[in-house]
Amino acid sequence: MPEPSAVLRRPVLWVRKGGLTTLAFALPMILVFGVFSLWPILRSMVMAFQETNLVGPAVWVGLDNFEWVLTDPDLPIAIRNTAWFALLALVFGFPLPLAAAVLMSEARRMRGFYTALAYLPVVIPPVVAVLLWKFFYDASPTGVFNDLLGGFGLGPFPWLNDKYWAMPALVLEATWAAAGGTIIIYLAALVGVPGELYEAAELDGAGLWRKVWHVTMPQLRGVLFITLILQIIATAQVFLEPYLFTGGGPNKATLTILLMIYNYAFGASLGSDYGAATALSMLLAVFLAVFSLLYFRLTRGWSQS
Repeated sequence: MPEPSAVLRRPVLWVRKGGLTTLAFALPMILVFGVFSLWPILRSMVMAFQETNLVGPAVWVGLDNFEWVLTDPDLPIAIRNTAWFALLALVFGFPLPLAAAVLMSEARRMRGFYTALAYLPVVIPPVVAVLLWKFFYDASPTGVFNDLLGGFGLGPFPWLNDKYWAMPALVLEATWAAAGGTIIIYLAALVGVPGELYEAAELDGAGLWRKVWHVTMPQLRGVLFITLILQIIATAQVFLEPYLFTGGGPNKATLTILLMIYNYAFGASLGSDYGAATALSMLLAVFLAVFSLLYFRLTRGWSQS
């Protein structure tokens, strides 16, 4: 055990090394985080065990909210739709930014222009982008997309009006809106790939595809695993697209978990059940936390090898 004098000297040394100054600079951020993040999280954990509409007095109901949520017939539909959205987003939205970043890194001219063009959808406000795409998705033959595809003898397509087409349409817009940020991450990671590796591959006669597979992919393995889990978490919390595009329709084909949470809290009126909403939120948070923990444990060796 350390001597008592050594224990007493530690705070003094901390103060002399500028600990108070560091704390003074960090205190405003700590207060902001506590008021706007930590306190709402703790408050929602309590609300999950209450029946409350934030107007009248709250009533402690224990696990009744969780039982109500888990027996809701719409929950399996929302889980299936959320998983379907996440799968489509991974199939189309995960490889496309990587391919675009690799092609941009190979460009000899106008690379900055291509980068700015790719990042442009991120700059557009999400609500504006969704409403613009909703206009493009007009199901009539004179709709923007149907008119363009009609020139190739395709369509017209029902887009948002059909339960089979609605979810792929949402994924298409979400991929376009989010790809720019991921492309920038990949471009930044590609800068750190040693050029000697590409030169050695070229000397061995490797083309673009072989350089990407044998040089780029192994060097970006850690970044790829991080962007993959971030995309899974983001797609599991999809809300804006189904809310603004379809409201969960047609026939609940785009009802997602976060849209259910919104409907619990605000769907009927301001007197809705916030207890059930927070209960479903907690279930989603626990699932994502456990999934992330398992993911990092399973991929720890792969991402570092």
